[in-house]
Amino acid sequence: MKRIGMSILLWMAGTAGMVEAQPTNVGQWGATQPFPYVSVHACLLPNNKLIFWDYSGNARLWDPVTTAITTAAQPGRNTFCAGNSSFGDGRLFVPGGHIQNNVGLPSASYYDPVTDTWTSVPNMNAGRWYPSSTTLANGDILVTSGDDNMAVNDLPQVLQAGNNTWRDLTAARLGLPLFPRAFLAPNGKVFFATSTSRYLDTAGAGAWSTVGNTIFSGHDNYGSACMDQSGKVYWFGGGDPPTATSERIDLNAATPQWGAVASMPQARRQNNATILPDGRFLVTGGSSSGGFNTEDGPKAAMLYDPTANTWATLAIESDYRGYHSIAVLLADGRVLSCGGDNHANGQVFSPPYLFNGARPTISSAPATVNYGDTFFVGTADATGITKVTWTRLGSLTHAQNWDQRINVLSFAQAAGGLNVTAPSSANSTPPGYYLLWILNGAGVPSQASFVRIGGSAPPPPPPSPPVAPSNLTAKTSGKRGVGLSWTDNSSNETGFKIDRGTDGVTFSQIAAVAANVTSYKNNGLTSGVTYYYRVRATSGAGDSAYSNVASADAR
Repeated sequence: MKRIGMSILLWMAGTAGMVEAQPTNVGQWGATQPFPYVSVHACLLPNNKLIFWDYSGNARLWDPVTTAITTAAQPGRNTFCAGNSSFGDGRLFVPGGHIQNNVGLPSASYYDPVTDTWTSVPNMNAGRWYPSSTTLANGDILVTSGDDNMAVNDLPQVLQAGNNTWRDLTAARLGLPLFPRAFLAPNGKVFFATSTSRYLDTAGAGAWSTVGNTIFSGHDNYGSACMDQSGKVYWFGGGDPPTATSERIDLNAATPQWGAVASMPQARRQNNATILPDGRFLVTGGSSSGGFNTEDGPKAAMLYDPTANTWATLAIESDYRGYHSIAVLLADGRVLSCGGDNHANGQVFSPPYLFNGARPTISSAPATVNYGDTFFVGTADATGITKVTWTRLGSLTHAQNWDQRINVLSFAQAAGGLNVTAPSSANSTPPGYYLLWILNGAGVPSQASFVRIGGSAPPPPPPSPPVAPSNLTAKTSGKRGVGLSWTDNSSNETGFKIDRGTDGVTFSQIAAVAANVTSYKNNGLTSGVTYYYRVRATSGAGDSAYSNVASADAR
């Protein structure tokens, strides 16, 4: 009887909490799914697959519909601690990578989800480990910060999407925090929400201007920042020990400055902030204790309403998600929360809006639109729609989603659907793919449609260097001469370079011949000496690998 009585008392004491804990109020976490690797980086692709990779750059694809995990093409380098953001045509750009802690790779490449291939672009000026990558209004991508060799790379560079070449902002050298939180601002400049916040004008050689300081200086230490539909940037958490404070700055104000907003229900660092279709922010994971990656247990999701400036505490996740965790908005309105050191698994969260009644449906939407276009969205639920938004596909790592943003779109009812107007400015809507949502009066979003605004066809890949020549032979020829011949295996070389040495190890170039020439005579040598040769083809795209080494005596 005592045990039963205690159970009744516990039930009675928890009744109010049980009512509050219904999915309509706190949402619901799904089952935990094992992953083959910890998902340190994750990006939603236009084909509705999520690409993720781990500490070694092992790339995999996760299907949100079937939950199947398959192997993607591999990047060919360690893309751990690289940047990631998307071109306007949906290719995923990944600059930098990992040699060792605080020593980055200068390499950069992009992943094409249509062909499942990686393509390299020319190297950056130096290595970058923890760089930020920001898509600009014209579709180019700004890369900033990142450690080269135990020191930050202070040269901002812009990859020009039309020809895969770098433009250096030589007048804007500045040491920045690693992975600085950067946003394309309404004025077309890039806003850096660092403790000393600045604008970077990417025109010409670049120029910095100071905006102001955050109230709490520790947000850069693994807090999460994001931008709402009206050009306001928010900071949530960060610091060591972590803070519960949140801040906001309005980039459309005449003199933007940081101001406090409602604090989170719990202090967090290494948390992830996700913009939802209704414009609210979901904050998941993180540590509430001090220390770099404190395993202090699973955390409740937290929901911030920027209009009401209020927080709600939602359902508790099953796993701790700290350092190296991610959270991505999916096209069905759920959020995948995944990874964190020692947590090679994922869990999908259904926000409360998915339990508030039937979902409106989109029957048709265009695949592409232009800035300022009015376009038709087919839906049988047009009369009940109160809000239309779109959110840019997420691309994140290390407690920051670099690509996500939201626009509220104007619309009007039409026969069989809605006439929706796309944003007119690329400053508020950088080119790329967005998830288009329609929401009813209960705040329930539809399944999203993928829509691309701006962007262009990808440029042709950089030309490949020629193929190495083969079958190099060397024969004594005449007095103190050696004759060479080889097989030409390329059709794109502009010539051949010929190297010579006397020990078979050390070589130097002695001559060059034109394209399609496959022989050379080296005269005036020292009698009795053995000479070693190798040949490589060359073109504007670079040099080929070397041929085999061949040798002969001069007589």
